[in-house]
Amino acid sequence: MKREEMITRVESSDTPWDVLIVGGGATGLGVAVESASRGYGTLLLEMSDFAKGTSSRSTKLAHGGVRYLRQGNVSLVLEALKERGRLLRNAPHLVRDLPFVVPVYDWWDGPFYGIGLRLYDLLAGREGFGASRNLSRDETLRRLPTIEPEGLRGGVVYYDGQFDDARLAINLAQTAVDLGATIVNYARVTDVTHSSDVVSGVIAVDLESEAEYEISARVVINATGVFTDSIRSMDDPEAQPMVQASQGIHIVVDSSFMPGDSAIMVPETDDGRVLFAIPWHDRIVIGTTDTPVDKPTLEPRPFREELEFVLHHAARYLTKDPSPSDVLSTFAGLRPLVGSSDEGETSEISRDHTVHISRSGLVTITGGKWTTYRKMAEDTIDQASIVAQLEERPCVTREMRIHGWVEDPDEEKEYGVYGADAPLVAQICREVKRGEEYLHPSLPYRRGEIIHAVRNEMARTVDDVLARRLRALLLDARASIEVTPLVAAMIAGELGLGDDWIDEQTESFRDLARGYLVPSSI
Repeated sequence: MKREEMITRVESSDTPWDVLIVGGGATGLGVAVESASRGYGTLLLEMSDFAKGTSSRSTKLAHGGVRYLRQGNVSLVLEALKERGRLLRNAPHLVRDLPFVVPVYDWWDGPFYGIGLRLYDLLAGREGFGASRNLSRDETLRRLPTIEPEGLRGGVVYYDGQFDDARLAINLAQTAVDLGATIVNYARVTDVTHSSDVVSGVIAVDLESEAEYEISARVVINATGVFTDSIRSMDDPEAQPMVQASQGIHIVVDSSFMPGDSAIMVPETDDGRVLFAIPWHDRIVIGTTDTPVDKPTLEPRPFREELEFVLHHAARYLTKDPSPSDVLSTFAGLRPLVGSSDEGETSEISRDHTVHISRSGLVTITGGKWTTYRKMAEDTIDQASIVAQLEERPCVTREMRIHGWVEDPDEEKEYGVYGADAPLVAQICREVKRGEEYLHPSLPYRRGEIIHAVRNEMARTVDDVLARRLRALLLDARASIEVTPLVAAMIAGELGLGDDWIDEQTESFRDLARGYLVPSSI
């Protein structure tokens, strides 16, 4: 998967693309896989890097959504549980089952949550990851040795899925390319074009060369998440907003705060939110929040009150209270929720996805969540193929293996997250000078992985490498800042760039990474 080859395909194409997708997050990449798997000529354009926004900033869960069950949205839970099972089968190198424990402090919570989670099991059916059951106080403490013991009566354990979101996004991009799709990062769509009042393509700019392209397509799909309305306004300046952005933040701490292999799920905090504490890459991810945001950005920052909320509730449920100085990294993501709330609350706005077709034929897919990306893509291409009058072809992605699939996954194995690509990564690490050396004592990555990211995964910047190809920025922001000059120099060596580029990248990434640290004033 090489960017230069993708650009060449765009420049040499002399016929309209069957399907042109704007947006390279989970939704857009899923649509590209769905389209290409049906044999349609497919082009995807992403203004930044793949999964730069929401899709790399999730809670890292492939889940049915216990909270949605409480809201009575059984259809969404059923759909998500079915897709969760497919994800485990189709990308076993990135998705695994994880036990979650709901700690019980009030006597009525045990029966209440026990019954609810048994319903969750029932809805999962054959796709279930394990049977839920009530735990005694001693069993709960064995699973969660650092849970607050005062007043603890027991717990309820259930099973859901965990995954690496940005790695899955890269594998989806590779899958799309394997199927014949053309995908380009750092290609900004600046306008939607029309012919006889019908959408006919887009104007796009290659942000690296500054070349502008007028690209024709039989159908254009808007899969830009929280930026949905900006593309819709290019099609129709009078279009009414349909997306409300909601911010969720997480903090990342050392695994000593919650040793073991079980996660914590608190179904309802003081303000009705759900709180998770989840083992991930030998760290603990704690979140999340649900805060309305007026103007979406590619680099959202946690609000002070969000950080205080998560730290306060982490301290309430853990015997070892994390302080701001204990936080290795913090990250914020924006959810694209369909609709609005008069009260300004986003926690009750629908998490269902919506496919919308404008009067001029622009197809918009928005809402939803990571777990249901494949079903969203299937629904989108079903509609888009009608708009484009393409030959009807069946969906084949339900059981289709995603790039990297291996029969016997082992995430603890060296380079395990690369799945079937692990031998290639290991070979590059051996062949590159000092490639097998660890990037930093606090990070689990080797130097050669940087070269692989640039050569084979279309990484173009330090941010691409440290935030998404590797997850270094989320695992330890300070360590990532320390290795920035080395990473910039290695990328520059691969791309043939000079000292000025290295200096600019070093400065810009360090500035970005400082935003992942909790201010000492909190």
